[in-house]
Amino acid sequence: MACMMNFDRKLRTRSRLLLAIPAAALAFSLTACGASRPSEDDVAAGLTKYFEEAGQGDILDEKAAECFAGHLVDSDLSNETLNYLANGEDKQANQEDKDLTTKILQDNMNECLGLESE
Repeated sequence: MACMMNFDRKLRTRSRLLLAIPAAALAFSLTACGASRPSEDDVAAGLTKYFEEAGQGDILDEKAAECFAGHLVDSDLSNETLNYLANGEDKQANQEDKDLTTKILQDNMNECLGLESE
């Protein structure tokens, strides 16, 4: 009788494990692919962090960072790239995002850095 209970317990444990694997895989895939879009404040903070760590904090003040962040978050950039920027990383998900990031920064430089003539 003791052998039968032990066999039954092993069978139940194995069944539970096999049922848990697909659920764990699904949860992992959703968190990996479902990165949420960061807020403008998060991206602005990341831009400020990046410039400060590069020793160029005087180039990008808080107002400029907020301005650039607004344009970046409102763009077609991927959530992945925006999360890199929000973390203070100069990194893009792919070449298309890299090109778009450069274009957004260049196109809005005068406005965000206050260089527009009045």
